[in-house]
Amino acid sequence: MKLKQTLSVFALSASIAIFGNCTSNGKSGQASAKATPATAITPAAPKSEDTTAKKITYPPLDKPLYDSLMKRLAHGDTSGRWPVKKTPYPLPGAILPFKRVIAYYGNLYSKKMGILGELPPKEMLAKLKMEQKRWEKADPKTPTIPALHYICVTAQGAPGKDGLHNMRMPFKQIDSILNIAKKVNAIVFLDVQVGFSNVQKEIPRLEKYLQMPNVHLGIDPEFSMKEGSVPGKRIGTYDATDINFTTNYLASLVKKYNLPPKIFILHRFTRKMVTNVKSIKLHPEIQFVMDMDGWGEPELKQGTYRDWIVKEPVQFTGFKLFYKNDIKKAPNHMMTPEEVLKLKPNPIYIQYQ
Repeated sequence: MKLKQTLSVFALSASIAIFGNCTSNGKSGQASAKATPATAITPAAPKSEDTTAKKITYPPLDKPLYDSLMKRLAHGDTSGRWPVKKTPYPLPGAILPFKRVIAYYGNLYSKKMGILGELPPKEMLAKLKMEQKRWEKADPKTPTIPALHYICVTAQGAPGKDGLHNMRMPFKQIDSILNIAKKVNAIVFLDVQVGFSNVQKEIPRLEKYLQMPNVHLGIDPEFSMKEGSVPGKRIGTYDATDINFTTNYLASLVKKYNLPPKIFILHRFTRKMVTNVKSIKLHPEIQFVMDMDGWGEPELKQGTYRDWIVKEPVQFTGFKLFYKNDIKKAPNHMMTPEEVLKLKPNPIYIQYQ
């Protein structure tokens, strides 16, 4: 459950409000976060050819290796849930489970929404590289790949001109993220907080980026305000129908543009955030990660992972770590890679905020 985050955006003097609950398990932020001027932290946008998807031929999937790695991720699970049975093999070019994704999350306009916008790009990338090394030391058998997880649609307390309680970041900022990611061969995730809008309206707007082989997607149920509450007053929700629309759409792009599988991140830290989990459909074109993104002390985070990720399996799991919020309460400790790797199953997607 998040804390309120507010920031001012460039010359328009608009406000972006990223909200949440002020309890001990959720995403982080602080009130009245002032935006860092875009020119101070944003490199020039890449040339147009940088954003053109290039067709690449990938070697066939090594199914025995894939199966062995999925079993290894289960980490001795005895519940029978992991690895998940009867899931489709991915198309050639799949990242998971061959590599662990280490992602930095945030927004370029705010230092309060995550490490991605808190530090200048050069310093941020160096810190991300350090985290990769820590994970590879803790699990030498699993190489890592860096990622920038950028919130490109942010939930709003104010309704805005369209009454949708969200703000769409300018495409030039996504271009900047792609440019930064290119420096370290990182993949990119675009994260969407719909507010009063919906995935049917917001996701297709991003097709020009999602058609790129290095760009993936995340959606945040916490800010899908189906019952009409202002974002931050209550925790939102997605149903399997919303999720299936999104993954069907992504799968269609993979087919249309001859892409490798897309990684799809769905955030979760309560039961009601995701309903009808058993009706979620999987695709060879999509690698589905249910990401535990609650904050708090280690015992609380482990319990949330166990209750809402492990017991309702989909395909892969993720785990979020907070540099600041995870250390607010005793024992004032953010879990280490070694501690996270004791979880059953092992998360294959790791996000830092």
